[in-house]
Amino acid sequence: MKSATQDMNLTLLEQEPIHLYNRLQPYGILLVLKEPDLRILQVSSNAQELLGIPLGNIINQTLESIFDAFQVGYIKEGLKDNNFDFINPSKIWARVNGGDFAVFDGTFHRNSDGFLILELEHPVSYESIPFLSFYNLAKTSISKLQETTSVRDFCQIIVQEVRKITGFDRVMLYQFDEDNNGAVIAEDKLENLESYYGLRYPESDIPAPARRLLTSNWIRIIPDAQAEAIDLVPLLNPVTGKLLDLTFSTLRSPSPCHLEYLYNMGVGSSLTISLIKDNKLWGLIACHHQTTKFISYELRKACEFLGRVFFAEISSREETEDYDYRMKLNSVHSLLVDSMTQEENFVDGLVKHDPNLLELTNAQGAAICFGGNYTLIGKTPPAEDLDKLIQWLGENVDQDIFYTESLANIYPEAIKYKDIASGLLVIPISKRNYVIWFRQEVIQSLSWGGNPYQSPATELSLCPRKSFDLWKETVRCKSLPWKQVEVNAALGLRKVIVNIVLRQADELARLAQDLERSNAELKKFVYFASHDLQEPLNQVSNYVQLLEMRYRQKLDQDAEEFINFAVEGVNLMQSLIDGLLAYSKVDLKRNQLAPIEVEVPLKKAMANLRGRIAETGTTITHDPLPTVMADRTQLTQLFQNLLGNAMKFHSDRPTEIHIGAKELEDAWLFSVQDNGIGIDPQFAERIFVIFQRLHARDEYQGTGMGLAICQKIVEFHRGSIWVESALDQGATFYFTIPKGGEEGESTSHNYLASGRQ
Repeated sequence: MKSATQDMNLTLLEQEPIHLYNRLQPYGILLVLKEPDLRILQVSSNAQELLGIPLGNIINQTLESIFDAFQVGYIKEGLKDNNFDFINPSKIWARVNGGDFAVFDGTFHRNSDGFLILELEHPVSYESIPFLSFYNLAKTSISKLQETTSVRDFCQIIVQEVRKITGFDRVMLYQFDEDNNGAVIAEDKLENLESYYGLRYPESDIPAPARRLLTSNWIRIIPDAQAEAIDLVPLLNPVTGKLLDLTFSTLRSPSPCHLEYLYNMGVGSSLTISLIKDNKLWGLIACHHQTTKFISYELRKACEFLGRVFFAEISSREETEDYDYRMKLNSVHSLLVDSMTQEENFVDGLVKHDPNLLELTNAQGAAICFGGNYTLIGKTPPAEDLDKLIQWLGENVDQDIFYTESLANIYPEAIKYKDIASGLLVIPISKRNYVIWFRQEVIQSLSWGGNPYQSPATELSLCPRKSFDLWKETVRCKSLPWKQVEVNAALGLRKVIVNIVLRQADELARLAQDLERSNAELKKFVYFASHDLQEPLNQVSNYVQLLEMRYRQKLDQDAEEFINFAVEGVNLMQSLIDGLLAYSKVDLKRNQLAPIEVEVPLKKAMANLRGRIAETGTTITHDPLPTVMADRTQLTQLFQNLLGNAMKFHSDRPTEIHIGAKELEDAWLFSVQDNGIGIDPQFAERIFVIFQRLHARDEYQGTGMGLAICQKIVEFHRGSIWVESALDQGATFYFTIPKGGEEGESTSHNYLASGRQ
């Protein structure tokens, strides 16, 4: 059990802003530059010692006044194109101590605030790696890797090669689990050092801020863990008045907590290579030395390169090791689908044949909860416990799949059947209808490097633990973890079951037919009612205007204003009725679909809008447009509404509209892109609701019907319509039209509407 003190310490560690810890390692010089003249705003306090120039003569000077002007000019050219790969590293010559010249490795980067930062490494550390030497080194390492078969053997070769390259006393490869605990899965070291192989280290050893920095920086060096950190001068940035963000800085000093951690481990220097997969920290290659040790920039970059190459191969090997299992599950999935389609009740197809439902996820038990009935297979909790579990799932699970390897931790009621259901994987079919897999408890004995639950301090301060002795823990109430390939197999089964359920839903089909008849009658009512409403409105408008003409001399200003309000109200009502008529007519013409060249209705819409186009000075362009199955009149109205909408909500810039067309597998994707005022993303769905407006009528005229009609037209064609926009960044309206004209809603919408651009 964690103590309150430990919880508070770990919370502080998680919140520590170590990227703003404005202290530096003394082996190099850091300069903060203001562009474009590269004027020095801040400098590390050791610059006077290493350059022999008083700090007062450095700050507010340009880079050219201290370093070789020719090289600075070359650097400026690279900075114009933001091409840091072109200028990093740069060999920079400086006149030190008033006369002698020294060469520095200079690397540039920009921080999150946009400041240009130059880091210079101490001239005594300068060394070079010839290209052919590095090529042979990489070639030899990769050749050894290709001879291995398992991922663990592969990782062992990695640490051996990295240690051979760098000469560190110990090189370890950590792999992180889903809880961010690290395990040493490979190690190479001096014979006299205690082995850490197989040990686990808790998440608190590398708290969240440190993991974020390790994800941002592929390689990190601490050449002297006992070196006294130095300050930036001035400490606060003179432009922002704040501490400098040093996330990408090589010279940034580690936090005192991390340095104390290294001290407690007996580490004098370290090099860390991050292994990143899908933008997440997969693991680390950690190099430790008992004494101080510096690795040059070139050698660090070589290690970074090898680390990336190695990890690309690790990822490939992991996928290869999963391949056979994935193929097996694909075969099970296909056989289950065949069984379900042959049985009158799809549930029987999942449990009465070989293979059955359990083999799809390597589970020990499963329950199919459908229509209020349970079908059980293998080892499962009793029915009364399943009732409670289903209720809990209904209240807490709203995604397509849910899984956990420790159900009792999130649902305490499950502790009583942990031996058969510590692990849970669920696919909801519909509300209170689920397929559930269960995995039994697997008691594990974990070897930790020190007690992960022991309080790291006895007072409220950030102190890392001091003990790294072997500590064993027995873990209960936990199953084997669900593999991603098993999760994917369950998701695939869910799609099949949903389709089968939909096909067998005869009652829903009958209800849909009744609803369609009801909607048709409602549309006719709207159509005729709208016609009948036009006549009395016209009478009201005519008589009000006649009243104004006959009694103009007898009316005061208020009366004239009231009459104007009445006329405007009638006109607005007529516009709303016209829009309602157009809306109700959209899907009464299904038999009028025909092959249409899309350019024809587009040009007709532009002709109808030529007055507004000329008035607003709008430029309209378009891609080559295809032929689709559509209703020409409705397609014209669709483009006319979207173009009119784009011109209405224009910005101060000249209005530009572009119509795009892209061929997808089952549909054509059209886009209408403008450079107008844009739409707040939170209103992206609301704008298609009938009579909905985002602006007052005195700002922009309209009835709020235009986009609702657009949606009705697109849905009539069995397509989808949506918008992507941001305020002041224009808007792009997308809509799809299926190639066949009669298919269901295009599956392309889901692909395109979720970060696909």
